Amino acid sequence: MQCKTGPFVKWAGGKKQLLDRLEAHMPATYGRYYEPFIGGGALLLHLQPERAVINDTNEQLLNVYRQLKTDAEAVIAAVNALDAKPCDVDRYMETRQAYNAKIQAHELDAECAALMIWINKHCFNGLYRVNSKGLFNVPYNNKQGGVSIDATNLRNIGLYLRTKDVAIHQGDFEAACADVQPGDFIYFDSPYVPVSETANFTDYTKDGFTLEDHKRLATLYKRLSEQGVKVMLSNNNVPLVHELYSGFTIKEVNVRRAINRDASKRSGKEVIITNY
Repeated sequence: MQCKTGPFVKWAGGKKQLLDRLEAHMPATYGRYYEPFIGGGALLLHLQPERAVINDTNEQLLNVYRQLKTDAEAVIAAVNALDAKPCDVDRYMETRQAYNAKIQAHELDAECAALMIWINKHCFNGLYRVNSKGLFNVPYNNKQGGVSIDATNLRNIGLYLRTKDVAIHQGDFEAACADVQPGDFIYFDSPYVPVSETANFTDYTKDGFTLEDHKRLATLYKRLSEQGVKVMLSNNNVPLVHELYSGFTIKEVNVRRAINRDASKRSGKEVIITNY
């Protein structure tokens, strides 16, 4: 029996609000499920496919998935220990410093996963942003206390990842698709093409995601289509996206943008693009 699961972090471009529309646009049948930009994993955790390959460039994000797969109870205990003390700006900065020390040392363990989850709940607007050295630099959100996790959700995520055939990879999106076969399904939820020059939120990893990367992704989309792979992609509803994916089925959908600093700009349009 499938246990209900959902994202363990707030993530820029998260797909929780689009789940029903994404599911409606999926193919009726497919082989293995691929998600090369896993992020918060809303669609994966909603569908819980039997066979999946997930990928991201964010080492810390992937560490959470791996730690939950290995020992969700250790992550839960570590987050609960962090939640046991009230938070103020000094404690937030101290904890952020401890997290960055883990990042620098590449200490990918349950404590590091717990720090990421806790900080995501206490940083400004749930943003994940790093500087040129790869260190997390988002300020405090003035949240004094509260519970940072749904323990049952983390247990269920761990159970799904352990009991199904789910491979967790870190690297470039093209490499993540290297062994895809005809009839498999890929969902691309890449960093978005900015709506404006000032909305360039691509700092989820220190390398960012460039215009050339978007062009490379569109080229891959076309190549996979020619190979008989079923592909779905979501992005902002902007002219460049329509240009890059001309010839495929493009559906416009209304969305809310919870992470925008300007409340008047927290609505917009996205597109869901399919090749079937």
